[in-house]
Amino acid sequence: MTNQTRQKRSHPQKRSPFSKSSLLLMLLVLGLGFILGYRTRTYMNQIVVETTDAVLKEGPGTEFPQKSFLKKEQRLTVYSRKNHWLHVKTDNGKTGWVADWMIADGYKNPIEKLSDATIVIDAGHGGADSGALSIKNKMEKKYTLLYAKELEQKLESYGTKVYMTRSSDKTVSLSSRPILAQQVHADAFISIHFDSCDQPNAASGFTTYYYHTGKSLKLARCINQSFGALGLENRGVDKGDFLVIRDNTQPSVLLEMGYINTQKDFENISDPSYRSEAMDDVVKGLKKFIENND
Repeated sequence: MTNQTRQKRSHPQKRSPFSKSSLLLMLLVLGLGFILGYRTRTYMNQIVVETTDAVLKEGPGTEFPQKSFLKKEQRLTVYSRKNHWLHVKTDNGKTGWVADWMIADGYKNPIEKLSDATIVIDAGHGGADSGALSIKNKMEKKYTLLYAKELEQKLESYGTKVYMTRSSDKTVSLSSRPILAQQVHADAFISIHFDSCDQPNAASGFTTYYYHTGKSLKLARCINQSFGALGLENRGVDKGDFLVIRDNTQPSVLLEMGYINTQKDFENISDPSYRSEAMDDVVKGLKKFIENND
């Protein structure tokens, strides 16, 4: 065969492995996937009202004014979440906040960070109830409030939603304290107290009390294990029959942060650095509890 003949011979064209019908089918599948993906994202951005008493609030908390009632099985579009509250828009264009315990379980997100949690802090005693007296006749109620406010400040720096059973020296009934925790669906309830013994200087140390097993016991262990070297004996975790944790539906503990009528303990209790370190450790324990709360 001559060179001229070789040059004139044409090569066969390469055929596409996909026919026109195959390409069309692929485009249809991709288009359908996009549409379904969009519809899924839109649906997942919505929630369904579960209860008949759900309300739309002006802000993320029970303390905010009510805007309107919501109907059961009403669908709402979610803009954002804050603690146990969702910023939503109704089908008629109203915006506001709804509590996540008012919506169907399938639309709830678990609380996995301290910044998303709701905590109730209970400053023991108050008002007409002075609590125990210190070795220097100082009232327990003063120090429980100081410690509660210290803990409140530290938690709020994380973005935690905090409710206080009292923020001043006023009388608060025992029964109303666990009720508050239930009303706000608290992720934890922390009651702060100081121990006392019949004879001054007869006992020393701090104790973490729980009443209910399960999450309350887990909370007690998380907090107690987080206490560092505070200068007083850690007396561990114990079961305590105290109304504020016994009648509580939420994970709850009562902390006795030292014996107020023991000289050594009171020196620590009244020391701002002890107070700060102790409440730092409580925050660490709460963080551990929330992040591992399965």
